[in-house]
Amino acid sequence: MTPEHVAQWVNSHPLSPIHVDCAVTVMLKIIDGKCKMRATEKVVMELLYDCVKHLPGQILQADLHPLIETARADEDDEALKNLIYEKRLMAETAISRPVMKGFKAMIREQGLLERREEQETEE
Repeated sequence: MTPEHVAQWVNSHPLSPIHVDCAVTVMLKIIDGKCKMRATEKVVMELLYDCVKHLPGQILQADLHPLIETARADEDDEALKNLIYEKRLMAETAISRPVMKGFKAMIREQGLLERREEQETEE
């Protein structure tokens, strides 16, 4: 999956503001090491985040984006890791599990990620 492919997918499947928030939350989970998606799926989700980070969310604040960029560049800063942890918890609390599960199901149904068997977990 290339950045161009993900960008084309985003252009043909525009995300709602709450789904932008879901993509941001998954990015926080990836940075925090709590995302249970496959490694290849994490790469796709990072590309998706890069394509939608400029779009408005419904719940989460845009000030998360500079923090995410800093955390992606500096993985060894302990204070930054703690801040990412706190922001991830806040985001997961703000977005209900059904909304997040619906987002993940939608991106699978729409072909961004491979479909999974029901028994597999990704949180």
